[in-house]
Amino acid sequence: MSYPQDKKEDSYDGEGVKVHDTDLAFAALVDEEASHDIKLSWQKAMCLLFGDQVCLAIMAQAWSFMVLGWVPALIVTFVSGGLFWISSLTMWKYLMKHPHIVDVCDLGAQLFGGSRLAYEWTGFMLLANNILLIGFHVFTGARVINTLSDGANCTIIYSVVVTIVGIILSLPRTLNHISMMSVVSAFCMGISILLFLVFAGVEDHPVSGYSGDWPTAGAKVYTTAFPAAGVTWVDCVNAMLNITFLWVPQILFPTFISEMERPQDFPKALAGLAGMSFLLFIVVPIVGYRYLGQYAEAPSFGSLESVYKKASFSFVIVPTIVIAVIYTNVSAKYIYGRLMKNSRHQHSHTVVGWGVWVGVVTAIWAVSFIFGSVIPSMGDFLSLLGAAFDSFFGFIYWALAYWHLYRTELFTTPKRSLNTVIHIFMMAAGLFLLGPGLYAAVKAIIADYSGATRPAFSCASNSI
Repeated sequence: MSYPQDKKEDSYDGEGVKVHDTDLAFAALVDEEASHDIKLSWQKAMCLLFGDQVCLAIMAQAWSFMVLGWVPALIVTFVSGGLFWISSLTMWKYLMKHPHIVDVCDLGAQLFGGSRLAYEWTGFMLLANNILLIGFHVFTGARVINTLSDGANCTIIYSVVVTIVGIILSLPRTLNHISMMSVVSAFCMGISILLFLVFAGVEDHPVSGYSGDWPTAGAKVYTTAFPAAGVTWVDCVNAMLNITFLWVPQILFPTFISEMERPQDFPKALAGLAGMSFLLFIVVPIVGYRYLGQYAEAPSFGSLESVYKKASFSFVIVPTIVIAVIYTNVSAKYIYGRLMKNSRHQHSHTVVGWGVWVGVVTAIWAVSFIFGSVIPSMGDFLSLLGAAFDSFFGFIYWALAYWHLYRTELFTTPKRSLNTVIHIFMMAAGLFLLGPGLYAAVKAIIADYSGATRPAFSCASNSI
């Protein structure tokens, strides 16, 4: 792969971003890739993005609100959402200026002047983030089946079943074929969330929480404005990481944009995604925390009566697998492109091409299966991902992209100055996640393994 350097541009778009015949460049790329099934409309791109956003992590937010209290939790939620919107637009403008970028690894190299080291480091983070996330979904898939079956079989067997199904569904080589699965995924997760909201409101009281079965932590459900007594700094940081995790899907955006018919239309998909995300990420935890209070768990289904829990949690199996398939596709494309570079098999339906693709997909799921059997809890997964990788893919990279776009005009107007200050804060937030945030995530995993937790590769049930 070549690592292009920044070039001097001589024309501008409406936002003041320098662009050199961007439309012509994209037209040339579309012509070149016409035979490669790159046919994502902005509507399909929005479906893919929303299918990724509507995930089980939403159901961990009531627990985050319980740890942080109303005021800090709402502040973190709104700030994270605002930074998501701003950083995504910055990323899109940067990609419009550099249309040769086809994935986040190309973007990482471009940000650092075409550095091969930056490309390889970004590739490592891409694979590590996605494989951990797929592993989280293997863990969750087994958890759903365990919950529905009351732990009738060994958890490892359920994990193997989820892995095999995931491999089969990951075989299509283009995101265009996965967009309909994303619609089904979002629909099923929507039903699951709706059922939870109804059941949380109609049951007399939560059944249990991390502090024990009702009424161990009090017969009356209550909420707090700020962290309650006894909540540690590590607890608060991990709760914050759970919230920021939801707002960092940008690692997939360059791949999606490169497969769109008109990358210029990405803001339309982003607007639809942001609107639906704000609705889900605010309403669900507010209602969940209001009715579960000090008994809120991650996921929130665990606090419901058994029949309610199974009815609402059962629909989670679909988004659990589909979202993992999306991340598998992005990861497999990166590895496959490296292995088959400049080969006639790369974009052809040959036995060799398909054999390599199937091998790569199988390897990704196999490694993810291992991670899904090792890390002990949902909260640990989300915190580790949020600290180690969201710091780069949600904050640091986009602050750097902004600097590249506007480095000669950072404070030329009041609006530009405000945007510059926001991106400086974005960089600071990313560095905080990478430093203290990663420390807190690791401390939480160590604490879980030092206590009574399910050992790695155990047959013990991981049901909620």
